[in-house]
Amino acid sequence: MSFSAVDVVPISEARARLTELSDEVVAGAEKLLTKNGAAYVAIVDARKLDYYHALEEEHASLVLLSEAEAGLREVLAGHRVSNDDLMKALS
Repeated sequence: MSFSAVDVVPISEARARLTELSDEVVAGAEKLLTKNGAAYVAIVDARKLDYYHALEEEHASLVLLSEAEAGLREVLAGHRVSNDDLMKALS
């Protein structure tokens, strides 16, 4: 998502406008707070944050499934590692 100029707010200004900024965020905006002119933190709706966390969990699950599938394909193709080699690789 790109931010417009009104969505970029210095932290020093955000302190005084927190309620107003929060209301704008709940209405759909996202605010990027800056510190010393550089992006520092963002204010997002709590429901969106929950959604972002759910997406992260889903992505992690998909990565694990992909790794499991790759491992299964290697086993089915006859690529195996002896227990001794596995223990050496893990230590």
